[in-house]
Amino acid sequence: MRGVVRRVNNLARWLPINPRWWAKLDLLKALVQRDMEARYKGSVLGNLWPLLNQISQLLIYTYVFSIVLKVKLSLQGLPDNNLTYGLWLFAGLLPWIAFSSGVIQAASSVIAQPNLVKKVVFPLTLLPLVPVLSLFLESTFGLMALILLVALTSQTIHTTLWLLPLVWLPQLLLTAGLGYIFAGLTVFLRDIPQTLGVILNLWFYVTPIIYPASIIPEQWRAWVFWLNPLTAISEVYRDLILVGEVTHWGELGVASVVSLLIFLGGLWVYKRIRPAFADVL
Repeated sequence: MRGVVRRVNNLARWLPINPRWWAKLDLLKALVQRDMEARYKGSVLGNLWPLLNQISQLLIYTYVFSIVLKVKLSLQGLPDNNLTYGLWLFAGLLPWIAFSSGVIQAASSVIAQPNLVKKVVFPLTLLPLVPVLSLFLESTFGLMALILLVALTSQTIHTTLWLLPLVWLPQLLLTAGLGYIFAGLTVFLRDIPQTLGVILNLWFYVTPIIYPASIIPEQWRAWVFWLNPLTAISEVYRDLILVGEVTHWGELGVASVVSLLIFLGGLWVYKRIRPAFADVL
């Protein structure tokens, strides 16, 4: 694996990119690696904790909705039982957990590093990106487990898995954009991380993650798809991993544009207020 990464890095060095950007990318890679190592340092199960956390949420929601509330789901190529609902739910939870956890932790990323802000010449633009990328990489543990379970259940691996980067890009842009906005504002208003918890809880339940989008009243369904990027992202995740065909290309395109605009807007806000960080911290 390290050999592949080294070859990719060597190949990337030939691309016409400013050496200063390469230095920042190398620094970002080191910070993400350190963050992931520190997150579970000293624990017995180490990097298995992200997977265990995601599986525990999967079991809780599957029990409540599939067994207690008797929510049934039928998907092409998968057996019609409670496990199908669990796989479908897990495919929607993966991007949501990476998104919501990334935004919350990015919001505190600047105030958690006052020494870097005040005493060291450091590219502060990297700070909110570290938790966003760490949590995204952690979610790949769950993704690999999901792909394995789908392969065992359906006896097939869909070729549409190669299209996953098309949905990762808007997910990362949206998470990083909101992370920039809230990381900057939290320096001046410390209530923001707590407020985010409430807002994201509401956002979670208006996004069809634990229930199918088909049960949303028809007059509201289009609005939920077009105005909520997480709806398109989670639905396309499910299309690519479980079904093997994408039926929401238009919605994903709109979500990508919205995510790009939020990223550019968030980065602009962050850079505008960044000079005042050292005076407040």
